[in-house]
Amino acid sequence: MIRIHFIGIGGIGVSALAQYYLSQGAKVSGSDLTHSEITEYLARRGARIILGPHSAFNLPQGVDRMIYTAATPKTNPELKEAKRRKIPMQTYAEAVGDLTRQFKTITISGSHGKSTTTAMAALVLEDGWCDPMVIIGTKMSEYGGSNFRHGRGGHLVLEADEWNKSFLHYSPEIAAITNIDAEHLDTYKTAAGVEKAFAEYLGKVPAHGAIIANADDERTARVAQKFGGRVKWYSADSADGAMIKKILKVPGKHNISNALAAQAIGRALGISESAILQALGRFRGTWRRFEFKGMLNGAYVFNDYGHHPREIAATLQASRERFPLRRIWCVFQPHQYQRLKYLWNDFLGAFDLADRVVLLPVYDVAGRETKAAKDAVDSVKLSHALLERGKNASHAESFADAAALLCAEVRPGDAVLIMGAGDIYHLADDLLWD
Repeated sequence: MIRIHFIGIGGIGVSALAQYYLSQGAKVSGSDLTHSEITEYLARRGARIILGPHSAFNLPQGVDRMIYTAATPKTNPELKEAKRRKIPMQTYAEAVGDLTRQFKTITISGSHGKSTTTAMAALVLEDGWCDPMVIIGTKMSEYGGSNFRHGRGGHLVLEADEWNKSFLHYSPEIAAITNIDAEHLDTYKTAAGVEKAFAEYLGKVPAHGAIIANADDERTARVAQKFGGRVKWYSADSADGAMIKKILKVPGKHNISNALAAQAIGRALGISESAILQALGRFRGTWRRFEFKGMLNGAYVFNDYGHHPREIAATLQASRERFPLRRIWCVFQPHQYQRLKYLWNDFLGAFDLADRVVLLPVYDVAGRETKAAKDAVDSVKLSHALLERGKNASHAESFADAAALLCAEVRPGDAVLIMGAGDIYHLADDLLWD
């Protein structure tokens, strides 16, 4: 029996890979700094979970292999102990890359919408009798709240993240791109650098494979057109888009676009149109993607993972479609000082469709920040800049302060969006449990 240890096992990607190895009968252990729903779920599945500060003592005896997140610093004591013992080590992306060469792999990448599109595509393959393996960066109710599905049909549906060039380790037969934006500039520095990486990603698709590309996105169109006949285009302004809009249960033009990508993947695999539409029609959303959580003072409360200006604007637009003439709150926790600094001007316009904006302190991403970024920007400065634009914006020092403000001022009929990629989702739980 192979024994595998994971550093950062509570991460949304790493945890799915851990579940894959559990499904294969491996003995899995892993460390993480804090308890979460994910670590609890893995423990129930049979993984040995070690919580708290990283330590060489966390690494069990007899480990055959270590897998770690790329954000793990070289000084991590578990990493150093593994090197001392000469245990084979891989990053998460390298390990998943090996997996992609064992299956007929369908990767879904893009700056925004890849989790939702991956979920939709997974359902399309499932309803199309492909019985796919699925690794996704969110939890799906269809899979019992898991981010992993153990399929036996020989297909792997994989969310392919571009951060740290992770997706360049993968070997897809079908590769989809939802869009390309100036994102992860701590890795790529410029938008041109992002485009270059996506072109390299598409270049990994073999001649007999397919590229699924969003014709509505200028950068995606520019990158994908170089690959000629392998490209299968989709557009929200097409007849397919009008038809998808009629059956889709999740709001927003961006979700029509996501569904069209999943439809194109299904068609490339020869799945029947009836099965594709059945799958898209039964999709009800994923964890932290415009996820309805409950009612507060007669207002609708949603959790959303959006943390890039384009994602915030798209979710607010979807909210306007679902709740016309209602007051919309956006309670936002910026994710990473580096992102806030690089995209400052974009963030200023991202909240235009919100009536009230409440900002929480920036979620500090360990190992991915610089002192210059922290000195240059923060949530207080962003709230002041939004006020200068005429937005009704305020800053809350803590979840408790934000909760007190919302409980006092939210009215019946309001829509409250709790947004961010950090730990802000706990705020919705706190609001609705009290």
